[in-house]
Amino acid sequence: MKRTIYNLSENGKIAVLTAYDYPTAKLLDGAGVDIILVGDSLGNVILGHKDTLPVTMDDMLRHTKAAARGVSDALLVADMPFMSYQVCVRDAVFNAGRLVKEGGANAVKLEGGAEICEQIRAVTAAGIPVMGHIGLTPQSVNALGGYKIQGKTPEAAKRLIETAKEVEAAGGFSIVLECVPAELAAEITATVSVPTIGIGAGDGCSGQVLVFHDLVGLSEKPPKFAKQYFNAREAFTKAVGEYISDVKKC
Repeated sequence: MKRTIYNLSENGKIAVLTAYDYPTAKLLDGAGVDIILVGDSLGNVILGHKDTLPVTMDDMLRHTKAAARGVSDALLVADMPFMSYQVCVRDAVFNAGRLVKEGGANAVKLEGGAEICEQIRAVTAAGIPVMGHIGLTPQSVNALGGYKIQGKTPEAAKRLIETAKEVEAAGGFSIVLECVPAELAAEITATVSVPTIGIGAGDGCSGQVLVFHDLVGLSEKPPKFAKQYFNAREAFTKAVGEYISDVKKC
């Protein structure tokens, strides 16, 4: 059954993984992943950038199109890259529309709180579902002073709870909580009526998301919270070594 924003929680916790190409998306879709996220994390794990800031709309469109060709059942969500929605509402609606119309996404994801709620309202009003993203927002890494846990003080925790409420009120159908203390993430989950998707935020969220390359051991510097389920780097290196050996013997 095709996953939609209305039936995401019917089968318990929501499993989310990233994919940036056709074969990976097809594999994840066939395995039963609920949401496939074409993340701007492709800047790090695919394009070799140090962060997500250089990722462009062209990058996101290319990879979203590729992933969409492999998806039949999962809900396909595409990240809106840095500066594709922050400048004005018109940009947000236009670029979100491109990711759906040209890229084949079912929904888009925007990072931020009150400062982008007008954009969230406008994009949802245009008929495009929006996933929010609060806590550690990688596109704001320079403003945040690095990749740090968010909401550690009582004041910061209160702001994050209010931010989650604002994103929900603006129309977000779910909210990613990144690098938030587990207790706070559980409180936010209990406070809002939409699903929360945790990444480095404990198990009290409605679901979890991981970067596929972290899960299979292909990332160069995976975050500490990312559980590795398979060492593909080791397996691939062994296979390539055996191929080279066979060629040299010919």
